[in-house]
Amino acid sequence: MCGAELKPLPDAVQRVAAALAAAGHRHAPVMLDDAARTAQQAADALGVGVGQIAKSIIFRRKEDDAAVLVITSGDRRVDEKKVAALVGRIGRADADFVRASTGFTIGGVSPVAHASPPVTLIDRELYRFSEIWAAAGHPHGVFQLTPADLEHLTGAPVADVVQVA
Repeated sequence: MCGAELKPLPDAVQRVAAALAAAGHRHAPVMLDDAARTAQQAADALGVGVGQIAKSIIFRRKEDDAAVLVITSGDRRVDEKKVAALVGRIGRADADFVRASTGFTIGGVSPVAHASPPVTLIDRELYRFSEIWAAAGHPHGVFQLTPADLEHLTGAPVADVVQVA
């Protein structure tokens, strides 16, 4: 290895890798050299279109404080009214809530392996692509999948949850 050291994966990425392996997913997480905290950064690092980034947005459901995860295409914006119509009134989630409810930091929220299972919705716009990429529990970690894989891994419904382009 010419003196190069392999760094162990961060704990959250190991949790995602274990969940993917347990589900029989064929792509393990990979660590990027640069952080991919935004969909554009991830797309640039991977050499794919920003729409192919499955970004995970966490909201806080007002009635019971449940985490609501909306997985949307990186080139779309979530329509909070559409989400609320499906899951109940929601509000913004701060960094502490995201960390406590998911086990991940903002910029690395994976669609799988959450600390507590969130209420999850998948943006139907992801089906425009045959290959997508999602965060793997860390701002540098990502994994490859298809929209159908995302449905299988999360068990979440596909819905219209974005603003009209």
